[in-house]
Amino acid sequence: MKKEKQKITPWEVKGKIDYGKLIKEFGIKALPKLPKKFEDNILFRRKVIFAHRDFGIILNAIKNKKKFIMMTGLMPTGKFHLGHMLLAKQFTLYQELGAKLYIAVADLEAYSTRQQKLSELRKTAIDQYLLNYIALGLKPKNLDFYFQSSRSSDFKKSNAFYSLASQFSRYATFNEFKAVYGSLSPGKINASLLQAADMYHPQLPEFEGSYPTFIPVGIDQDPHIRIARGMANRHKEYKFIPIASTYHKFLPGLKGGGKMSSSDETSFIAMTDTEKEVEHKIKKYAFSGGQPTTAEHRKKGGNPNIDVSFQYLKMFFEPDDNKLRQIYDNYKSGNLLTSELKQILIEKINSFLRQHQKRRQLAKKQVDKFVFRNN
Repeated sequence: MKKEKQKITPWEVKGKIDYGKLIKEFGIKALPKLPKKFEDNILFRRKVIFAHRDFGIILNAIKNKKKFIMMTGLMPTGKFHLGHMLLAKQFTLYQELGAKLYIAVADLEAYSTRQQKLSELRKTAIDQYLLNYIALGLKPKNLDFYFQSSRSSDFKKSNAFYSLASQFSRYATFNEFKAVYGSLSPGKINASLLQAADMYHPQLPEFEGSYPTFIPVGIDQDPHIRIARGMANRHKEYKFIPIASTYHKFLPGLKGGGKMSSSDETSFIAMTDTEKEVEHKIKKYAFSGGQPTTAEHRKKGGNPNIDVSFQYLKMFFEPDDNKLRQIYDNYKSGNLLTSELKQILIEKINSFLRQHQKRRQLAKKQVDKFVFRNN
């Protein structure tokens, strides 16, 4: 794999990621010691979720059993893959902890920047994202799942949302947009204003009111949060509580480096892939930390820290810490070959997907509970 210089933007992630450096550059903080209910979650225990901004306000709300809001969004383009599961695993956890969830389908943003029809984007949002969310444990209770293009059938709520997006334009400068987005277009500016409204409108009186709100994101999405916080801080008509956030590491693409991308089918495992497709993709494309030959691998050992198969086991598919450590040690010592490590992953992913795909089929009967209702 050719080494690339680190590049992190909301649209592109390249090179070897230095998360410690990003913490300093973005002005965020490493996560503090968390309550046991978080440590029981694999993503927190293994530091996949590694940093935050103002997350203490959310921890206090959870500790004191106070109301809080978790907001997130999805871009309805491409297939739902393992990388998307990083976020889904988080919002099902927060739903269990009592959060009111807001999930925005960014169909207007996709319409402006990806040149797709709204009808196609809506279908993708339901068939690829919502069905998988339900199969992963999303519940209709305490959930507001909505489309940017049709915020609510309640005109007061809908008016408040679109009015806020328009109002935010008064509290941002051209230079701020340019610093975040580089080359500008009306579509990008409008998308940023809508994103800010997505983040902050749950705090309006027409929705939940003034309650702490946070957003779990990949570190590449932090510029969106910073510009929204800036606009909300300068807003004169409503005193918003600043958005808090947590940041998770990227699930690497099969070929290694950066993050899993929906634009390259050979770089991801889709939740609808067959067992043969999973086996083929991992055997052919999964980047290895092993040596060129078996003899060399037995002698020198492999590097699990760069091996994609090991990273997938660490993030999702081997919940037992002792077993994961054993796999790590065996691979590093050379006792475990790359082909054997890949086979472990293949079996675990296919076992997971067999059950997930059954749940996904059952989820089709539940869509109406999530979408076709008054929000």
